[in-house]
Amino acid sequence: MTGTLNFALCLLDKSARLYTLEELGMDQGALTQFRSSIRQEHGLVLVTGPTGSGKSTTLYASLKELDTTERNAVTLEDPIEYELDGISQTQINTRKGMTFASGLRSVLRQDPDIIMLGEIHDGETAVMAIQSSLTGHMVFSTLHTNDAASAVTRLLDLGIEPFLASSSLLAVLAQRLVRKICLHCKTACEPNEAQVEAIRFIHGRPKKSSESNTSDITQIYSGTGCDKCRGTGYRGRIGVFEVLRITEQIQQLITKRATAAEIRTVAIQQGMRPMRLDGIAKALAGQTTVDEVSRVTVETD
Repeated sequence: MTGTLNFALCLLDKSARLYTLEELGMDQGALTQFRSSIRQEHGLVLVTGPTGSGKSTTLYASLKELDTTERNAVTLEDPIEYELDGISQTQINTRKGMTFASGLRSVLRQDPDIIMLGEIHDGETAVMAIQSSLTGHMVFSTLHTNDAASAVTRLLDLGIEPFLASSSLLAVLAQRLVRKICLHCKTACEPNEAQVEAIRFIHGRPKKSSESNTSDITQIYSGTGCDKCRGTGYRGRIGVFEVLRITEQIQQLITKRATAAEIRTVAIQQGMRPMRLDGIAKALAGQTTVDEVSRVTVETD
């Protein structure tokens, strides 16, 4: 019997430039809330999303925004995607015993002000990240969850006590990447009924198809395809985001072990704009398409 070996090859473009937070595509409200969170003296800020959703790019943009000349910043990464001036960066190597948990234990001896962890994926790393944030360090890291509220319950699933999670967590930024309409072949078009229903998420839950009225939504945009975009109608990508701020009311919900749905409901009541609504707003502005937003984001009641 013969077997096959499967390999995944990850190519990193070391010449790629670092982005600023403004360039990622956050609306002004989300940008203001996220900036306020990362500029705190200590606490935990999480960025969530699937693989390839731009989480590392957001973390790098966050570090770039902070004054790392006056504050000691270190990173633990797997892999190191960009080289940052004035920041001590460490490559994780599990084969040699250098895990996120053991690496964090080592860098804490340097007494850093800012710590970036590439990922929290086990209980040990989660506990150490929480403890670090509660002892005067500003900690940034990522999780793999579908939305911002699920990141809170994921921490509890990893063994974090609710009172510790509520005390340390400052904010959660959930994100996806959508393709941008090619500017060279961008054209206005009339939405179909399915697209109208998706657009109605910006006002609330959409009506059924039989109830839809397209009279108030007459124009959207798409790319017809050209040489510049290789016939796809898309060129480049932009982020869609939701920012969950850990307010006093959210802290109380975390302490009570509330579900992600309960946390999400209160967060929306307090002004959080879900990713799908953020995406629809970008589609109406002509930056992406309604179909692309529907493909990438999850419909949530």
